[in-house]
Amino acid sequence: MLLAFTATGHAVERPPAGSEFQLFIENDMLARSDRYYTNGIKFGGGMEFDLLQLPAAEVLRQVAPEAQGTMHLGLFLGQNMYTPRSITISQAQPLDRPWAAWLYLGGVAQRVRDNRLDTVEIDLGLVGPSALGKEVQSGWHRLIGSPQPQGWQNQIPNEPAVMVSWLAKSKHGVGKVADLDVEAIPHGGASVGTVMALARAGGILRLGRHMTGFGPDTIEPGGAMLQNMGRDLEPGRAQGLEWYAFVGLDHRLVAHNIFLDGTVFRDSPSVRRRPHVYDLSVGLSLRIDAFRLSLTRVRRSEEFFTAASTGGRQTFDSVNLGFEF
Repeated sequence: MLLAFTATGHAVERPPAGSEFQLFIENDMLARSDRYYTNGIKFGGGMEFDLLQLPAAEVLRQVAPEAQGTMHLGLFLGQNMYTPRSITISQAQPLDRPWAAWLYLGGVAQRVRDNRLDTVEIDLGLVGPSALGKEVQSGWHRLIGSPQPQGWQNQIPNEPAVMVSWLAKSKHGVGKVADLDVEAIPHGGASVGTVMALARAGGILRLGRHMTGFGPDTIEPGGAMLQNMGRDLEPGRAQGLEWYAFVGLDHRLVAHNIFLDGTVFRDSPSVRRRPHVYDLSVGLSLRIDAFRLSLTRVRRSEEFFTAASTGGRQTFDSVNLGFEF
């Protein structure tokens, strides 16, 4: 697949020199739970390595041919972990969410045209024991003195996994409230692959001063903006201090989720997936010169059918740290 994309003959117009680092952490610890989507970590940023970024750039040309201008590229490494409600039960729990982990490398391509941002991310990795979910969660729990997870031997089996995601965002000034700017940022997109297949739509409403970018960055595929793009694109970056508060909604129509449906090519633990899932979010974002921090609280609806009608809902927190150099 990589050879097919890179052999198309399209040259990628390089952005001005400059790099960045971004770190994403999502965890349900502050919500006093340890279940379902229990941890996610992703780090990387804008950098010039011709790996998965070139296939992502070619996909972006196909899904958003009207997007013109410099192509910006990024590379990320990430891991997600999923567990049932109780992690201290060693036996299989066929009526609860399967144990699962996902370790991946993601290549990102982005373009901005006027008030619109288009992002394509291609993720390649592994699910199963090779994704190191047991080792990471057990080590972290030993470090913080939490109960040890007992059921990782019941996780979904090893399998290579791929996902291609496209996300489009646009921003629109709404007005002012008490001398603060208000912007609406709707979004829409889709993901296909053995990891997930879904369509999504939603948006955020934010209020603040000197707002740049397209809202808070998130760990999800396509959710992160390569912040170095803003240096030459947005006059607000001339201000050393930027902040805003926001609320958001994201609705997903899910046709496949490997962490609920089980692996594609092998028999695997699974549960009955819900087709409609939504996230409600609220948070704050702060930028001081080249440093950016975003904090988000996410309330997620049930992703699978449980015996109790509210058994699968979840609250977790998302942190994004960014630094440009």
